[in-house]
Amino acid sequence: MRTQAQPTTSGQTTLVVEIGLLLLLSLIWGSSFTLIKVAIPTIPPFTMVAARVTIAAVLLILVAATQRYALPRRGSVWAAFVVQGLLQSALPFTLISWGEAHIASGLAGVLNATPPMFVLAIAVMTGHGRQAIGGRKIVGVVLGLAGVALTMGIDALSGIGTASPLAQMAVLGASLCYALAPIWGQRFSGLPAIVTAAGAMSCAAVLMLPTAAALEQPWRLAQPPAPAIAAVIALGVVCTALAMVIYFRLIHTLGPLGTTSGSYLRAGFAVALGTVWLGERFTQSSLVGMLLILAGVVAVTVPGAATRAPSRN
Repeated sequence: MRTQAQPTTSGQTTLVVEIGLLLLLSLIWGSSFTLIKVAIPTIPPFTMVAARVTIAAVLLILVAATQRYALPRRGSVWAAFVVQGLLQSALPFTLISWGEAHIASGLAGVLNATPPMFVLAIAVMTGHGRQAIGGRKIVGVVLGLAGVALTMGIDALSGIGTASPLAQMAVLGASLCYALAPIWGQRFSGLPAIVTAAGAMSCAAVLMLPTAAALEQPWRLAQPPAPAIAAVIALGVVCTALAMVIYFRLIHTLGPLGTTSGSYLRAGFAVALGTVWLGERFTQSSLVGMLLILAGVVAVTVPGAATRAPSRN
């Protein structure tokens, strides 16, 4: 009887670890909004994104080297890395930065919490994705989105009819990128997460450095203050390098829908951090919203992951 129970116990333990990593990833990405607010007044968006992904790329390459992982040499793999870097970092970071200049941050936050809905729609239409899409996952997606709206406040949706349609489309475009990225990233299942992260971030840096140089000429900018520089370093090291390693692991363990469900948690953490560090008001609707978010994430992640022990990178 013990030999039969052991795989189940091991699988449950592994699932707890993966959900814990999803919580950590959501906390890291939720904190990035605060760091961006510190940096953006003195460091323009393209320059900030270029610095962020370059710091992450250098760090990830060094970590991969210390672990004696060699980067792939095949051109086809690097071509796939270019697409991954574009979908996961370069394009969505740029779209969100531009969109938030024209619409309220609350509305942007709600619109940017839609990747699980895009993943669900893509899975239904194409059949792609590792996890079967059942009624429980559909309910989880709806619960999570409702929880985001409550957590950030229903007022965040009030600008939908008046805000710039192009800005709304830009933020939704970023969400679509975030939905496509984990689906595309499944092709790297044979590579260690650190190698995939290093390759994708290297390509993102190659895309963003010339873009920032052409559009913003960062060498002409005034010296940013120390807090802004520290915020960009934290964005590169923690919110990009560390986050990408966790992210590419979760793609293979929780699947695209489970991984993107972290966007709901990210919104909840952003509100919680704003309450603790910025003194923002925490309402009863925020508490109810966070509970709905947790229920939605559990509904999306647990059934698919419980059917098999997640693979490890």
